[in-house]
Amino acid sequence: MNKRTIKDWFIATRPWSFPASAMPIIVSIAYLFSKNAAINWYMAVWTLIGMVLFHITGNLWSDYFDFKKKVDDTDTFGATSITSGLFQANEIRNFAIGMLVVSVLSGLGILYCTGLPILWIGMAGAVCMLLYPFLKYNALGDLDILMTFAFLPTIGTSYAITGAIDWSVLYIALPVGLITDGILHANNTRDMATDKRAGIVTMAMSMGKKSAAWLYAFEVTFPYLWIVVCAVMGIFKFHTILVLITLPMAIKCAKTMLKGYNDTNAIAMLDMQAAQLQMLFSFTLSFSLISDKLFNLLFSLM
Repeated sequence: MNKRTIKDWFIATRPWSFPASAMPIIVSIAYLFSKNAAINWYMAVWTLIGMVLFHITGNLWSDYFDFKKKVDDTDTFGATSITSGLFQANEIRNFAIGMLVVSVLSGLGILYCTGLPILWIGMAGAVCMLLYPFLKYNALGDLDILMTFAFLPTIGTSYAITGAIDWSVLYIALPVGLITDGILHANNTRDMATDKRAGIVTMAMSMGKKSAAWLYAFEVTFPYLWIVVCAVMGIFKFHTILVLITLPMAIKCAKTMLKGYNDTNAIAMLDMQAAQLQMLFSFTLSFSLISDKLFNLLFSLM
């Protein structure tokens, strides 16, 4: 058996993907802070950590089933923790179960400190996570990701840190969630051939390459139009249009997909690039939401 280090175990969790779960929480906190909500900052940090733990569980769970289903193999672009021989499949499965226990305990702690709505939101998220492999293999993975990494975490964050659900956080959930969905969709568009070999059907496969490419382009560019419209309508502060500084990166991602969807190597890294875009978009949006408060604080200290 190969000797594994703590770093190997950490890499098996796919840490590059953590912004997909962390940024919806961070943007939600920034949005609620910008609305002068009474935020429990202790719960805010706990919720952020809990969501990342939940994400780790989902990554490991998905990697195990992708290997067993032969979606991930030695010639695919998927996770390599098992296919490389570094880990046995049952080790990743047991790791996932262990992280699920940790995630559930964290969730129960948040439930104890907040209230019953967290139970229903958490249970919905857990069901989405556990069913994700099945849903992904039947063209429903994209919808699952929107629920798991957009709508549920923003609603849950609202309740956990303020004691009430502010449904307007869904205005934030959609743009961030679409780019997050783009991570999966880029992966599935790239992997159509090997996914077909494995006998699964993703949304990208059901649409066909060209339509899938246009959907990806929509997912990474429409959020900018959404933010601008919301800013003009007064839903967000007008300076949230600062997110437009990241638009060139989104356009580059969209062009790469639209030009290279027939070339697996040309779009091989688009899932990671979408993850980087999601992080930069979300960080810029968060900063723009709270920038006036930060500047006022700075000036008051001068």
